[in-house]
Amino acid sequence: MTYKQRKTITVLGEQISLGESCELSFDVANLHTSSSVDVPVIVERSKKPGPIVLFTAGIHGDEVNGVEIVRQIIAKGINKPKCGTIICIPVINVFGFINLNREFPDGRDLNRVFPGKKTGSLASRVAYKLINEIIPDVDVIMDFHTGSAGRFNSPQIRIVKNNSSLDKLARIFNAPFILYSKDIKKSFRNTSNKLGKLMLLFEGGKSFHIDKTVTNTGVNGAKRVLAHLGMLPTKFKVSKPKKTPVSILESRWQRANFSGMFKASIAINSKVDKGDILGNITDPYGKFNHFVKASHSGYIINVNESPIVYQGDALFHISTKFK
Repeated sequence: MTYKQRKTITVLGEQISLGESCELSFDVANLHTSSSVDVPVIVERSKKPGPIVLFTAGIHGDEVNGVEIVRQIIAKGINKPKCGTIICIPVINVFGFINLNREFPDGRDLNRVFPGKKTGSLASRVAYKLINEIIPDVDVIMDFHTGSAGRFNSPQIRIVKNNSSLDKLARIFNAPFILYSKDIKKSFRNTSNKLGKLMLLFEGGKSFHIDKTVTNTGVNGAKRVLAHLGMLPTKFKVSKPKKTPVSILESRWQRANFSGMFKASIAINSKVDKGDILGNITDPYGKFNHFVKASHSGYIINVNESPIVYQGDALFHISTKFK
């Protein structure tokens, strides 16, 4: 894919030329205390033109592992490109992040209101500003997420099928898994794809938690993509991948048949056969012990780490078709 060579870009109404660096404020509304909330948007432009890459995290305020990945990209200076432009927004939903809440104060999930409305709800206004004032000049987006509700995601890149450019970038990123999934209506990924932006959606870890392995996977993957684009600063080296990603073409959740105390005994990323023991559900009184067995063969790409589950709760996300 070829990228436009832009001497000047516009971010949040500010014109930024080649070789310039700046920190802008993504402000939409004050807190209910009238205190201002400034979300930093960090822009680094090389003197040499090239692709424009956007790193985002914190669309859901409780997904702190994604925030940590973008934080490290900034703190280590990975965001200072050898060519082109890197824009970083570590926390998009700062309102939720303040309270470690997934949603906005208006109760809306930001990732279900894109492309947003200028005069809509608070979440909708944030989505509108992101789409209209930040990403118009962007070529590639890497958006970092985690699992929710105690469910731990294996590090994975999610993309749509039949897009060779996305497929190539996903393989270069080299997370353990590439999960092919349809765009969710009104999501950031769906809107970005409609606008012709290449988005890699990274999932890894769980909410309210920072995991070193997941963080390293995200940072190293970002470095590989930047190196491929010719943007990675010279002082950084890219580690050679030990394995090629497994492509998950189809998958399904295995759910709890009973309510009780749950403990998984299988490691994330493991390949299992039908009938393998994955964990057990017990009662608090020592009278009941149900072994959870794999309903089908495949890779374990998500494990529920909640100690208490109810009948019907998702326990494991297991691939059904992969290559």
